[in-house]
Amino acid sequence: MEARILRVVKCGECFTVKSEKSENGVLNKRTLVLQELGGKYEPTYVVSALGNLATLQYNEGDIVITTLKFQAREYNGQMFMDVVALELIKK
Repeated sequence: MEARILRVVKCGECFTVKSEKSENGVLNKRTLVLQELGGKYEPTYVVSALGNLATLQYNEGDIVITTLKFQAREYNGQMFMDVVALELIKK
């Protein structure tokens, strides 16, 4: 995994989800749309920010340094791809 410098395109609302992995049974989550720097045709990622990262406020146009984790999972015979931010640092 490598750190990437990306621009915030959209920032969703922070909400909670049930999680067996968290101490109190719920976890904060926020969905962000992040795009590589350059132009409007650069690669774009829909990223989940979890826990404390989800509670921070991000604005459109913010530049962030992030490490992304790409993971695939199967559910009911279909494959799904998740992109999770392991860290997000606003510049």
